[in-house]
Parts: sequence; C-alpha cells; structure tokens
Amino acid sequence: MKLTLIDVSIIVLYLLSTVFIGLWYRKKARETKESYMLGGKSLPWYKLGLSDASDMFDISGTMWMVSLCFVYGMKSIWIPWLWPVFNQVFLMMYLSRWLRRSNAATGAEWLQTRFGKTGRGVENSHRVVIAFALLSCLGFLAYGFVGLGKFIEIFVPWDIVKPYIPFDVAPQYVAHVYGIIFTLFATFYSIIGGMHSIVLGDVIKYCIMTAACIAIGIIAVLHLRGEKLNVPDGWYSPFFGKHLDLDWSKIIKEANDKIDADGYSLFGVFFMMMAFKGVFAALAGPAPNYDMQKILSTRSPEEASKMSGFVSIILLPIRYTLVIGLTILGLIYYHQMDLKDAAGVTDFERILPAVINNFLPVGLMGLVLTGLLGAFMGTFSGTLNAAQAYIVNDIYLKYIHPKASTKEIISMNYLVGIIVVAVGILLGFFAKDVNSVLQWIVSALYGGYIASNVLKWHWWRFNANGFFWGMLTGIASALIFTRFFQGVEFLYYFPLLFALSLAGSIIGTYSAPPTDVKVLKSFYKNVRPWGFWGPVNDLVIADDPAFQPNRNFKLNMFNVVLGIIAQLCLTILPMYLILWQKLPLIITVLILGVIIAILKKTWWNKLNEY
Repeated sequence: MKLTLIDVSIIVLYLLSTVFIGLWYRKKARETKESYMLGGKSLPWYKLGLSDASDMFDISGTMWMVSLCFVYGMKSIWIPWLWPVFNQVFLMMYLSRWLRRSNAATGAEWLQTRFGKTGRGVENSHRVVIAFALLSCLGFLAYGFVGLGKFIEIFVPWDIVKPYIPFDVAPQYVAHVYGIIFTLFATFYSIIGGMHSIVLGDVIKYCIMTAACIAIGIIAVLHLRGEKLNVPDGWYSPFFGKHLDLDWSKIIKEANDKIDADGYSLFGVFFMMMAFKGVFAALAGPAPNYDMQKILSTRSPEEASKMSGFVSIILLPIRYTLVIGLTILGLIYYHQMDLKDAAGVTDFERILPAVINNFLPVGLMGLVLTGLLGAFMGTFSGTLNAAQAYIVNDIYLKYIHPKASTKEIISMNYLVGIIVVAVGILLGFFAKDVNSVLQWIVSALYGGYIASNVLKWHWWRFNANGFFWGMLTGIASALIFTRFFQGVEFLYYFPLLFALSLAGSIIGTYSAPPTDVKVLKSFYKNVRPWGFWGPVNDLVIADDPAFQPNRNFKLNMFNVVLGIIAQLCLTILPMYLILWQKLPLIITVLILGVIIAILKKTWWNKLNEY
C-alpha cells in the first residue's frame, strides 16, 4: 500500500501544527531562563507526565518491542527490564521527590546542593556530568535522526520525491535527507518555544498515538477472529524457568536463530543479571536527560512523584496495545511479508513497518505514521532541550557570562540549539563509521554512571572527588570492556564493571576530605534521604531537636515491589485483552485493583510525608 492524499494530509497537518506551537509559545518562553528551560515550573504534573511518556514512545524502541513480542510472546514483557523500565517506579515512590527538593535546573546544578560550589573535586564532578549529558544527548540525536530517515524511506520511496528535488542524492544518504527534513520541524518548535511548546507538542502527539494504537488493537481483534495463532508452546505464558523453552523449529526456524543470537536461551540466568543491574540503575536515579528535566520542571516534590507514576499508567497500556496488535497481524500474515534485509537475513524488526505498509486502511496509516513521527520529534525535542540546558546553564552562565540578561540567555539557547542539532546531524552522516565508537560511549556512559549515583543519595561520606573518580573509572572500564569483549552481552560483565566503579568511588572519596558540614546538613535537612547518614543526622538534630529523619525505607521498598508488579500488570493487560485470554485477564485486573487500593494508603496519602 502506498501513502494516499489523506495520509499525507494528516502528516502535513501535524507538521504545520508543530510550527504553530513554536510560534505561539515564543513570547512565553522568552520571559525567563526558567520559563524557557523548565516551563517556569508552572506546568501541572499530568501534562509533564504525559510529555515524559510521549518522549519514551520512540520508533526504534517500538520496532524492537514488536520483534520481541513476536518471538518471545508474553515472556517479552521482562526484556525491557534491561533499560530498566521499572526505574519509573523508584522515581514514583521516592526519588523524584528527593530530586525535585533541590530546586535545581539541571543535574550538574544539582551536584552543588550535594557537594557544594567550590573545590577541585566539585569542579571535576561538575565537568564529568556535563560531559556525560552532552555525549549521551549527541549520540541519541545522531541515531534518532538516521533511524527516522530509514523508517520514512520505507513508506516514501525516493523515486517519488526525486523529480521534485533540484539536486542529486546518493542512495546511502537518502535516509539522512529525510531525517534532516523532519529534524528541522522538531528543531524549530523546541528551540523557539522551549519547554512549553515541547510539552504541548507531546500532548498532541500522544492523543494521535493513542487513537492509532486503539485502532490497530481493534483491527488485530477483527483479524484474529476465527484464527488460531501458530506459535510454540509457552508463547502465551509470561512465566519461565531456567531455560526459555520456546521451540520455533517447526513453525519459523528463523525465530530460533534470533533467540540464539540474542543470547536469552538461559532465561533464568539472564533475568537474574538483568534484575541485579536494573535495581542498582534504578537506585541511581534518572540520568541527566529529558526525564530528569521533566522532574525538575514540576511545581513541587509531591507533583514530581505523581508525574513519574503517571508515566507508566498512560504509556504502557497504549504502547502494548500497539505492540500486541502489530504482533498478531505479523503472525497471521507472516508469509505474506518480506522481512529479509539486504543480506537476505530475516529481520524481525521489519514487522512493524511491514504491517503498517500492508494491512492498515487509508487514513489510519497516516495516523500511525504521524504518531510515530511525533514520537521521534518528541524524543528529539526533549533531548535537545536537555542539551541546551546543560550548555547554557552549566557552561555559559557558570564560566563565560554569569551576569547575562534574560535576552542574552534566550539568544544563547537559540544558538546552542542550532549548533547541537548540526553536530548531531553531522555525527549521523558518519554513523556507519562511528557506530562501534558510539556503542562504546553509550555502554560506557551508563555503565560508569550507576555506582557514583547510588552512593550520592545514600552515603554521607561520599564526596565530589569520589563522584568524579567513580564516574571516570566506570566509563574507562566500560570502554575497555566493550573494546576487548566484543560479542559479549554488556549485562554479563556489568557486575565487574560495577565493582571497579564502586572501588573508584570509595578510593576517590577517602583521598579527599569530607564535604563541608554546612552543605551536608543543608542537603540532608532539605532532601531527607534515608541511608547511611547517621553522623549528619546527629548534627541536624543537635541544631533542631524537632527534626524527624526519614524512616520510610521499608515502606518505600514495599511500595516499589507493589509498583513493579502493577507496572507488569499494566504491560500485560492489553495483551491479554486483545488475545482475549479471559482467565489471565481477570486475574490481572484483580491484582491491579488490589495494588491500587494498597498504594492509595501507603503512597498517595503519604506524599506530603518525608
């Protein structure tokens, strides 16, 4: 099926709306630095939560989830723990409140509330966080724009566009040209309108995506009627043992090849490693990207928690309605689709574009493409906003022009935004050449991030010097590992990487004096974290005998466990609904209802406590 005039009109209308949004919020964004970067901290939590969820609804991640659901069935709900998706639960239960109490504008500025504003260690920790944020932002911008171009290329062959272009484009750069075109729209409304326009754009995109996902779910139900999916035993069950025990050999043997290539056959071991890494990653808190910026943009610590909880509620059921719908259509019509790549190898990530291109009616195809296009633009704009915030707030205002006027700050945001996009696009053009390097960077950044950022919340003696050396040790170790252990899943050498980063953090901490007592007391009294804060707690109580320390560790962890179970229920509920698995569906709804009732008392009613 080719794009019709109706489909193209829907896409064009959406693109024009983004331009209008940018222009509409231009004046509002120029009021103050805070208005531009954080929406003036005036946006309600449900809008920010919806915006944050929209930023996580990306094209490449959705294609990956569809391929996982096709091959692994219900067991695929566990694999996104690699990220880990349950970090939103930790944020919801307590970490978002802790982070928002700092009243900072970026992650680098937050470090000053924890370690102080002066000292060599403080300067080094500040620089390493800025470097982390910018490298990750540039990497995501580069691969995001190329991925979008390749996706659009499937639906709009260059032969159709070529007669209207006054210059020649080499075949290998067609995806880049498409990427640049749509990147310009995202760049315009995010740079001109700041956080206000980003959030409104995300709201519009979420509404489009929701309508498209529900429509695909209904189409899948209609096509499934009277059909029986040809899948192996165990495909319908989310439970597993030591081995995966899914045998596709008599159905689609290429699916077995994917399982072997993924390395998930020993699913029990894989799950334990994934959970081990995921818990520490979640305890570390959000990385300095769009997720952190949305938390810092909320009106209060309580609203920060509500926002993080809202993300899972509005993202997972809608996203997995799309995932299971496309999976069902892919299973029914597998032999009618061409999933071979250029090398003749079956690529299950092609299921999403193949189903959209062949089985969606006129209008709905345009709606789905618009939603996925908006998903890219939302992620892109959120990432760009985070990069601008770090460069302007933590470099320009800190080191170059501390007394810049609001007009100068906004103008610098414009300039920085254009430069960041240009660099991201440039990296995208060399993506094939720097692919392995950027993979190292991504692994190194997130591998080196965890140990230092767990300790910063929970150990009073941890200082800026320990933070810097922990980050540096982790990043350097991950770069070495990914260079010399190619082909080995990062997850399996994470414990060693974590141990090295932890050692760097501890050695670095004791090689320098403790953080200034005034800074520690201020941080502890304001943020009220639990953990190993005994000496600081004694000092605070000596000054203020009425001070009550945070004794909610057990309650927070209880809520986290319930939240993770609820998150799994929200994920699998639309899958059971569309497949019409009646008994599992009823059990899932009952479990979810019980958890909601408990969390109303143990979390929602206690948001103003600690």
